[in-house]
Amino acid sequence: MIRLGIKSRKKRGADYIIVSCVIILTAFGLVMLSSASSNLGQAKFGDSYYYLKHQIFYGLSFGILGFFIGSRIYYRRYEKFAFAFLIISLILLGLVFTPLGFKTKGAARWLSLGPVTFQPSEIAKMAFVLYLAAWLGRRPERQVDLFKGFLPFLLVLGVLSGLLLRQPATSAAAIIILTALVVYFASGARWKYIFWLILLVALAFLVVTYFTPYRWDRIVNFIQPESDIGKGGYHLNQALNAIGSGGLWGVGYGQSIAKLKYLPEPVGDSIFAIIAEELGFVGAIALLLAFFSFIMRVFLMARKYPDKFGQLILAGFGTLLALQVAINIGSISGLIPLTGVPLPFISYGGTALAVFMTMGGIVVNISKYA
Repeated sequence: MIRLGIKSRKKRGADYIIVSCVIILTAFGLVMLSSASSNLGQAKFGDSYYYLKHQIFYGLSFGILGFFIGSRIYYRRYEKFAFAFLIISLILLGLVFTPLGFKTKGAARWLSLGPVTFQPSEIAKMAFVLYLAAWLGRRPERQVDLFKGFLPFLLVLGVLSGLLLRQPATSAAAIIILTALVVYFASGARWKYIFWLILLVALAFLVVTYFTPYRWDRIVNFIQPESDIGKGGYHLNQALNAIGSGGLWGVGYGQSIAKLKYLPEPVGDSIFAIIAEELGFVGAIALLLAFFSFIMRVFLMARKYPDKFGQLILAGFGTLLALQVAINIGSISGLIPLTGVPLPFISYGGTALAVFMTMGGIVVNISKYA
């Protein structure tokens, strides 16, 4: 009945606010990556445009394809394949611990298949949202039943989170858990289940953090950044110096001092600090407004969407984007403990760019049936 109801609605044009936001954020990301990576690329590979070329070839190309496919395929078709997509993403997450996995800086987060290296956790984020939307939207009793709803939900979430924490990818696990919580709430779940889920997650993260020295050190450095300025607090201190030196209008595009040798990860987790330094407060606010427009448009669409499956996809994708932006900018600005989360559409990383562009395409397709 739902399928027929949606099919019978007049198909509209694409939501051009969403399309514009995807194009603007992607283009802005490539422009800023070119600046942030120029010195690093020259020093490591003898090519100032190495990171930009890599992002275009492995990220933008697949992202354009994903956006096109996502915007063209009728979104309800994903309902049939959501479970298979989740299983594939779980298998990929497990493969990072095999010889196919690529380990760097003590983390096993990448898979290397020939010339292609990608991050399965980024794919798992999209897959899990599609699975939850299909699973919770198909049978309403799952939101209120303990054995048919809450416990199976908890089991799948636990397996996925466990694989991510094992890599370790604590931030990715936190983003997926919080997104799942929002989707579960939006589906109409009972408040008591939401309460128990929050309590269990909080206790689990407290235990994991306390018994993992490097995670606990991040909390300590956040509370007392001056206590270890030469090591744990160095990254945050340099990021804050870069952001502060930008002033109102910035030091100018390509003129960052922090990217030369002071700021760790200038092309990845720290790229917002480079943006604030080169483009100033005005440039940083303009970027935040672009993200805000995108996120609010998705949430407003979800609020009024007539189909539960589409509504939950929108709620999940909107939450994923909002959380990742908030955690990246919040951590590099000293508002929350420093953590490794790429800034969507902006940071270097082909997998993340391709996945977020694909999600944008799916949102565009859903908008056609609103």
